Amino acid sequence: MSEQHLAVVTGASSGIGAATAKLLAAQGFTVICAARREDRLRAVADEIGGIPVVCDVTSDADVTRLAEVIADHGGRLDVLINNAGGALGLQPVAEADVEQWRSMFESNVIGTLKVTKALLPALVAAQGAGIIVNVGSVAGYLAYEGGAGYTVAKHGVQVMTETLRLELWDQPVRITEIAPGMVQTEEFALTRFGGDQARADAVYAGVPGPLVAQDVAEAIVWMATRPAHVNVDLMVIKPRAQAALHKVHRLT
Repeated sequence: MSEQHLAVVTGASSGIGAATAKLLAAQGFTVICAARREDRLRAVADEIGGIPVVCDVTSDADVTRLAEVIADHGGRLDVLINNAGGALGLQPVAEADVEQWRSMFESNVIGTLKVTKALLPALVAAQGAGIIVNVGSVAGYLAYEGGAGYTVAKHGVQVMTETLRLELWDQPVRITEIAPGMVQTEEFALTRFGGDQARADAVYAGVPGPLVAQDVAEAIVWMATRPAHVNVDLMVIKPRAQAALHKVHRLT
């Protein structure tokens, strides 16, 4: 790229976020890597020559600081990957942990809202090159037993994405969503089950070829690098073994 093209990736310290940051850097973007864990964040940023910003997307002060970093780099943002979020627990609604539900809604929905609101002027300033890719989930379109807290949050991301596209129809910024199915990463299931490695491993047991972070990152970067007149509204990406949320082929 002949001029600096700037990208922001939230949740960039691991998993899909880290893989996406690395691929964007390989495409020539200067990547602002935003995440809560400073040590892991700096490791990713150092590897790709990126800019680390310690940021909890639910914190007004942190999101303001993120916007200030963009302002310091010219005030124009080409790509925003809203990836921060995650799942907690697998209880039925009748036994729901209210604090886990609140945490999932805050990180997936309110965090995405805060970052988008703060960075939208810089995306518009990219004069047609700006694009938002919200990392949703197939759980944003379907329901499954035990997953209500997470599906509520991801349905929120889906509806926010669609609404934003309607509201910004006359603005020079594209609004897109990727909805992954089963993705095996280091931490997603482990976090969901409070560090219980056995339960986390059981999610993927016997599945021939679940998606990995790289698969989703490649799809995200493809979406983000389409010509300025092309808007990929939604990409649903699943492993071949997953026909639906509840129907997964297992060898064991």
